[in-house]
Amino acid sequence: MVRSIKNRKKAKRKSKGSSNGVAASSSSIPSVPAKVWRPGVDKLEEGEELQCDPTAYNSLHAFNISWPSLSFDIVRDTLGLVRTEFPHTIYFVAGTQAEKASWNSIGIYKISNISGKRRELLPSKPVTDDTDMDSDSSDSDEDDEGEENGGYKLPVWQLRKVAHEGCVNRIRAMQQNPHICASWADGGHVQIWDFSSHLNTLAGSEPTVSPGDSSVFNQAPLTLFKHKDEGYALDWSPLVPGRLLSGDCKSFIHLWEPSSATSWNVDTAPFVGHSASVEDLQWSPTEPHVFSSCSADGNVAIWDVRSGKSPAASFKAHNADVNVISWNRLASCMLASGSDDGTFSIHDLRLLKEGDSVVAHFEYHKQPITSIEWSPHEASTLAVSSADNQLTIWDLSLEKDEEEEAEFKAKTQEQVNAPEDLPPQLLFVHQGQNDLKELHWHAQIPGMIVSTAADGFNILMPSNIQTTLPSDAAA
Repeated sequence: MVRSIKNRKKAKRKSKGSSNGVAASSSSIPSVPAKVWRPGVDKLEEGEELQCDPTAYNSLHAFNISWPSLSFDIVRDTLGLVRTEFPHTIYFVAGTQAEKASWNSIGIYKISNISGKRRELLPSKPVTDDTDMDSDSSDSDEDDEGEENGGYKLPVWQLRKVAHEGCVNRIRAMQQNPHICASWADGGHVQIWDFSSHLNTLAGSEPTVSPGDSSVFNQAPLTLFKHKDEGYALDWSPLVPGRLLSGDCKSFIHLWEPSSATSWNVDTAPFVGHSASVEDLQWSPTEPHVFSSCSADGNVAIWDVRSGKSPAASFKAHNADVNVISWNRLASCMLASGSDDGTFSIHDLRLLKEGDSVVAHFEYHKQPITSIEWSPHEASTLAVSSADNQLTIWDLSLEKDEEEEAEFKAKTQEQVNAPEDLPPQLLFVHQGQNDLKELHWHAQIPGMIVSTAADGFNILMPSNIQTTLPSDAAA
């Protein structure tokens, strides 16, 4: 599968609002009654334009930053384990896909003042076209008027850049020590970095320059390992601090073991079991020696590092390349996989011995699945992104209940009827990004998802997953 960003180029920015380090955020309010539009099914007539319905979100912000990013990771912080009150602050790291190898960098970001509103799942009165939303628009002058009138405030972002030779295929931050990050370069090498100084600077400073003007720091990685080819698969162990896996397009997987806080020993004898590129890797959330892999050969494999260099189990997961996998950390028997043919499946690993582990299979998306991730707060919920420019959220515990639907519509006086052919497990569809590449749930802010695409990042909090928020959680 092709992983690079299509039409790689710098993102265009408007000059307004950038001098104080504020990034533009976008959404719009429909001026006509809403109509359900089915991506890949319905066609736009001449003169028609899709508009975001802001009432569907508790929060929605979009950011255009420098070169496009194929991969990013949310950095755990010390601001609270479960945060439910606006405004929010988040940290993440992201690698660029620049036109020239020497132009690439890793960005360490802090985005603060992420605003939004807690909305009722059942509105007390019908939503009208005049409903306002605490969100912003970069495509008009509404954002300037909002600030002048004492309304909403735009998110503020700060950035530190570290030079990176070559495009960043994937980047991951260690869960236990979030300042330690690993990056996969398209030149075939994996590097580990210490970004503690940059994170400390961001935590303690006020924004003074726009992201586009940020200096690029030259910093040596803690260590580097050269694979025989480039790759995309990379994962830190959630159970053993510093334990890392990297997989390449030659089908080789290498194990990294920490020898100290700042050094690693890489096993040069690879794990071999796939006949094509290793696309993704996931450590078990409960067993420190077990991990899973997926490959362009259509298979998913389960490995035990104590049992040699061959997989303990392997099974055909899809009829096309398996691009991504996600191991459920709240229900460790469940593994999700996404394929190049647009399908994704849920596997119950307890059924492997019986020959068929698939307990759910979805054919909703029309293009390759580019990212899949279980919610860290709800065991039955996962998010999926696809090359069809959709980010979807699914709740596998849902089943169609016509009586309940009728009662809900009566309470909300809902005028829009969802198409009958939509899967009942489909909870939310987010659009507006082109060439979606990766998504992550925020582990410390229930309901928040960050996604990256060729045209930048989105931060979104759908209003209909509000029920996942703890009612008595501390801010």
